[in-house]
Amino acid sequence: MVAFQKALEIVLDAAHVLGAEKTGITDSVGRILAEDAKSDVDVPSCDRAVMDGYACRRQDLANDLTIVEKIPAGADPQKTIGPNQCAKIMTGAVMPAGADCVIMVECTVNPAPGMVRCSGQSSSDYIRRQGEDSKVGQVVLNKGTLIKSQHIAVLSATGHAVVCVAKKPMVGVIATGDELVEPPIRPRTSQTRNSNSLQIKAQIEGIGASVNYYGIAKDAVDEIDRLFKKAAAENDVVMVLGGVSMGEFDFVPMIMKRNNIEILFDRVAIKPGKPTTFGIGEGLRCFGIPGNPVSAFTVFEVLIKPFLYKMMGHDFAPPGIMLPLAGTVTRKDTERMSWIPVKIAHDGKLHAVDYHGSAHIDALCHADGLIGMDIGVAEIQKDTVVYTRLI
Repeated sequence: MVAFQKALEIVLDAAHVLGAEKTGITDSVGRILAEDAKSDVDVPSCDRAVMDGYACRRQDLANDLTIVEKIPAGADPQKTIGPNQCAKIMTGAVMPAGADCVIMVECTVNPAPGMVRCSGQSSSDYIRRQGEDSKVGQVVLNKGTLIKSQHIAVLSATGHAVVCVAKKPMVGVIATGDELVEPPIRPRTSQTRNSNSLQIKAQIEGIGASVNYYGIAKDAVDEIDRLFKKAAAENDVVMVLGGVSMGEFDFVPMIMKRNNIEILFDRVAIKPGKPTTFGIGEGLRCFGIPGNPVSAFTVFEVLIKPFLYKMMGHDFAPPGIMLPLAGTVTRKDTERMSWIPVKIAHDGKLHAVDYHGSAHIDALCHADGLIGMDIGVAEIQKDTVVYTRLI
């Protein structure tokens, strides 16, 4: 059994980037930049007004100014601003030559037709300078950046209508278990609906990877082996849910070995998720994941998500927050690291979610994050400020 940090190190070391491809900017959200994005222009391309007002010379602010032209956004100035002159200018418009500041329209009066006067001391130039945001050739987003909606404006402004992104890993998902039926089927007393595979599929798609779902394999060596071979031939990563513990029908590690997969670990010192298995083959990475829903979700979040992001060239740093515990958290088993679901309440404190085991299917629906309890720690006192990994 390996420690969690060692298991994470092993899977990250085994992640291999799959190359790059081009995609349109409108399809790039959620993808990973495969090369630095550089600007092809200065942004802004020239000095521009920040406010509606009057472009003039600061040395003339105490004088009555003659309005020589009006400059809307998108138009080129036609005049050079001389002594005691100004141009009426709109937000975003190009600053005329000779002007070095803008008087906000709210800070002006009109002493006569075609004239304007500053009614108070101007405190700013109200100009966006050429290249203030970025200059030609400047890197605006680094390789490995996870593209979010706020990055689209930057990419658009700097000439990236087509974006170079990392290829998506193709992930094959197989469920195992004689007791499983798909969600449309009403289960008999001895059966249960296959919820974990759809949960894992959603988690995979949520980080921008692609999924092939192969359905439910019965607890028979030949059946699991058949689906495993098919998935191995069609994917970069194979995930098998269930069949990795120590039971009579837990065949997955044996089937991995049969298919020339080198098992790097088959137990991790975490709770939930102890029977997690990881192996590598030629061009293939394989996970055996416990079949219980909380175990499957947690193992994906803390171990597999960073791995898949690494395959896309992104160093994933989970979002987190430091908050105090609303009550003391205790446990009996301290031989493994525990991940405990918590909810952030209106009082700004962490409340442990009602959670009674890795099969408690709706526990995570009420959780905002997970807190970790290290090996050997049996209790975390009320009001202790702890790190919460947001989910």
